[in-house]
Amino acid sequence: MPLPLESLRALPKVVLHDHLDGGLRPQTVLDLCREQGILPPSADAPDRSAPAAGSAAGGGEAEGPADAVARWFAESADSGSLERYLATFSRTLELMQTAPALRRIAREFVEDMVADGVVYAETRWAPMQHLAGGLTLAEAVDAVQAGLEEGMAAARAAGRPLLVGQLLCFLRHLPADPELVDVAAARREQGVWGVDLAGPELGFPAAPFREQFARARETGLRVTVHAGEADGLASIRDALDSGAERLGHGVRLAEDLSAEGRPGPIASRVREDGICLEVCPSSNLQTGAAQTMAAHPADALLRAGIPLSISSDNRLMSRTCTSRELARLAEAFDWSLEDVRRTVLTGLDAGFGPEAARRALREDVVLPAFAAAQPGRGGQE
Repeated sequence: MPLPLESLRALPKVVLHDHLDGGLRPQTVLDLCREQGILPPSADAPDRSAPAAGSAAGGGEAEGPADAVARWFAESADSGSLERYLATFSRTLELMQTAPALRRIAREFVEDMVADGVVYAETRWAPMQHLAGGLTLAEAVDAVQAGLEEGMAAARAAGRPLLVGQLLCFLRHLPADPELVDVAAARREQGVWGVDLAGPELGFPAAPFREQFARARETGLRVTVHAGEADGLASIRDALDSGAERLGHGVRLAEDLSAEGRPGPIASRVREDGICLEVCPSSNLQTGAAQTMAAHPADALLRAGIPLSISSDNRLMSRTCTSRELARLAEAFDWSLEDVRRTVLTGLDAGFGPEAARRALREDVVLPAFAAAQPGRGGQE
């Protein structure tokens, strides 16, 4: 039986992979464009004010400005290429060069997580891309943290508490600036939990960042690396050898599964070391890592015992949320409530936030909620 989107939205969820600059609200894009004197990205898009052919009986309402923004990002990102997908971020980054803008977007990130039933979330972003307005790395990170704290405080006041932290990204095509680790390490107890490596995969290995990853680990920071999306098994092996504790996407690990689903050497390493894949199905379809949802490797990886969690990646570019990502997988592969529970618990166990807080979420929130949603099943493992 399919799992309805609203039922999934009501369940507690974990988000490990969501980019701050890929999750702006369309209305926020419009507001910041207006404040900063920037033409909205939808201004030169085709007019969709007339009802489309085949629309619902009675026609359709004219598309509003925020809808046009949402459509522009989704259609532009739906390119079949990671490089072209990433190009859409230039339009959000130009709006995120001031402390007030960063603070607002971070606060709204938390609000949107609450609305989607998320109880634990990590937002990742590359602070070096936000300095054009005169901010320092530290000032940019502090602005985002201030917004996250505002959002969490409001959620607590509303009786919807959640735990949120930051991951700071290196970019593969830029030098490994040691200041990023310094800034992160200085804020490890204030909400910066780890570092990531993002950007174009093909032709940009993780190996040049090994020294900075090792420095991060020495300070108590955690390390995740985008790999196995636009590049294959060699990319995954390189990320693991460079110190990755989780893999961003990692879906091409399925190339190391036999026809019967048996793991090869790299997949076995991932499984035995408990390396969690941060899987984001909709964006995988947009970048060409999978051709259809029915052909997406998430189910094969899950059945092979590979640890994986489900996240939204870039909610603006993919017009999605984590509940929708789970609903799409549940429909494509007839996932049960137990399959969803398994990915949520795997994500929580693999989180980089404080262990005691994650354990409390597991025992006090996640397990009871899933037990209540599936009468007759105990809430303990």
